[in-house]
Amino acid sequence: MSASATNSLYDLSINECAEMIESCRENTMLIQGRMGIGKSSILKMLAKRHPTHTACYFDCTTKDLGDITIPQLHTLDGDSTCVRYVPNEELGIHLNKPLILMVDEFGKANPAVKNGMMRLLLERKLGSYTLHPDSMVFATTNLGSEGLGDLLLGHHRNRITITRMRGAINTEWITEYAYNAGIHPAMIACVNEKPEWFASFEDVQNPADNQYIMHPGDKSRVSFVTLRSLEAASRWLYTGKPRRMLMAALIGCIGPKAAGELVTFYDTAQDMPTPDSIKTDPFTAKVPSTDAATCMVVHRTLATISREWVDQWMDYMSRLDMEAQLLFMMQCKREDYAKRTVVLNNAKARAWCLANNFAFGADK
Repeated sequence: MSASATNSLYDLSINECAEMIESCRENTMLIQGRMGIGKSSILKMLAKRHPTHTACYFDCTTKDLGDITIPQLHTLDGDSTCVRYVPNEELGIHLNKPLILMVDEFGKANPAVKNGMMRLLLERKLGSYTLHPDSMVFATTNLGSEGLGDLLLGHHRNRITITRMRGAINTEWITEYAYNAGIHPAMIACVNEKPEWFASFEDVQNPADNQYIMHPGDKSRVSFVTLRSLEAASRWLYTGKPRRMLMAALIGCIGPKAAGELVTFYDTAQDMPTPDSIKTDPFTAKVPSTDAATCMVVHRTLATISREWVDQWMDYMSRLDMEAQLLFMMQCKREDYAKRTVVLNNAKARAWCLANNFAFGADK
């Protein structure tokens, strides 16, 4: 088995990375992964799961050795003094509370910073301070093959557990993130049709075969698609700026080819009914004339629906084709969909499921 095939086989998803960090708190995991695939989001995920912990972010690219600890004169009994090293506030170690510490961009750190962090990563100690025993510590860095300057020596690597994180595929990003993050429905609809936007450069031998993504073999690409740049582009879609200005911003986020395709979906949004029209009179609200606009209505509803207007949505949804109805209900059935119980506990939604022989587990 080749090295690349082995890497692919044992790459972990973002959820699996978070689970591994939780499961063995004595070890420090270094999460390696392509730029912009959400490595830093692990800190937010863990903070949400462990609300009694304090989340701390330590950006290695902005630090020198003197930014880890600084000397402070400490008076002992009588006239004796010594130097005590006080840790950086960003590390949180002074709080003596359970921490979730993310050491970001570790591979790009100044060599002295890497050396200075070794005892903290291995022993959970820094100078005379010791981390709270319930703390979780992990580090992140890019892949060396991206050519971004990430480098670790053997004695660094031997003190940590190095794991690769894979990027999400397009449908994972939609269901696990976009619906819950308020991503623009035009972006969601476009991403649903563009799995190639989520490809890894490691699987693209010739950069010309995928002009959407960052590729070390093509240094001329100023902007490209990553999960980070997709979210930035989504925010531009919400501004409602004229098309020429919008295109300029989108090109700056995700590159010209992806921007042109995204704007096509954005233009289709003009065929969508307003949310207020669905809530006010679901039996007269506009039904889109194209499949693309219909999908966007479904995606928008999945992202914004609340308990107060599930009844109206179910009435409106009955006027859409069955494929659109199934798209909505299949997403609602997913256990990781944040508004699952909001929809599936509704009487009209349950009646739809019964009428269409659509099984789901009752929520308690």
